[in-house]
Amino acid sequence: MSAWVLPDHIADVLPSEARRIEELRRELLDTARGYGCELVMPPLLEHLESLLTGTGEALDLRTFKLVDQLSGRMMGLRADTTPQVARIDAHLLNRRGVTRLCYCGPVLHTRPDRPHATREPLQFGAEIYGHAGLEADLEALLIALDCLKATQVAPLTVDLADARIPAALLEGVKLDAPGLARLHAALATKDATELAALTKDLPSASRQGLHALIGLYGDRKVLAEAAKALPDTPAIRQALEQLEWLAAHVEGATTSFDLADLRGYAYYSGMRFGIYTPGASDALVRGGRYDEVGAVFGRNRPAVGFSLDVKELVGVAAKRSLRAAIRAPWLDGGADAAELRATVAALRRDGETVVCVLPGHESELDEFDCDRELARDGGRWVVRATA
Repeated sequence: MSAWVLPDHIADVLPSEARRIEELRRELLDTARGYGCELVMPPLLEHLESLLTGTGEALDLRTFKLVDQLSGRMMGLRADTTPQVARIDAHLLNRRGVTRLCYCGPVLHTRPDRPHATREPLQFGAEIYGHAGLEADLEALLIALDCLKATQVAPLTVDLADARIPAALLEGVKLDAPGLARLHAALATKDATELAALTKDLPSASRQGLHALIGLYGDRKVLAEAAKALPDTPAIRQALEQLEWLAAHVEGATTSFDLADLRGYAYYSGMRFGIYTPGASDALVRGGRYDEVGAVFGRNRPAVGFSLDVKELVGVAAKRSLRAAIRAPWLDGGADAAELRATVAALRRDGETVVCVLPGHESELDEFDCDRELARDGGRWVVRATA
């Protein structure tokens, strides 16, 4: 095998796509900052127990592991940034009130999460710590929607669910972690046969409620259907009421519900959402409430947030025009060359992109729209429109 062949589902990002990724990254961070989110940059590598404790088996299986040559301890390459941000909130910031944080950096996955997906997503996210109310849930959802709107992604559909509903149906039922994961997977894929096999020994109320979840998806009528089909417990009643409230406050997007959707990490504890758009193979954004994520760090703060892969976002975001630039000749000596270099430097200080044409490469294409050029006119260098 050639030395330059990359591993499966790992790829270089070439200039055209890299330019678009960077533009989107800046727009996402600027949008989050507009809500008061502060930027954090967690390390790519951490001690494994810090990275994985309390996150569930799914994240463990997706995490690359290695031995630290300095300490001999097991290390992990992060597969998700949320546990790290929870650690920052709990131990490094340790604030009393509300904290809004955002981040954007690579994560690594041992396997792609779906066909043709990268194993090295560029994960952007925003998280709100310290407020347990619906207001924070709504704000996280609105930040996510505004981020997609800022990158000119449309139309958008917000699909809502709540982790408390299946948890209420399983209250008092003893299932080991692998069995619970299989049950969640059967619900998410609406596999009635697998679900029947997994629930055959459960109490009848739990079994009937879980089977009902498979059919509870669609528009707002689903909530009324769920109120009739599911046990009337306080947890389920509150979850349905809060989903109704959130949907009523979403603007600029269609809302739908899938009460059996449990995809994602095991740390979600309440409202969950995915945001979809035509052209994307799956949800562009996944998020929700995860109040227990900071417990392992000794500070169980209310938390809600979301994340997305900027590399995936590029595929559905509106195409951008090339950045306007100025083309300049190359001169290697004389008074004209010195004046040209000074003019080019001044233009760059003013924020202009100036591309100097190296000798013999006058007709090459590039990643910039050189709509102007530097030319000699009346004894001085001036910027003029290209012919």
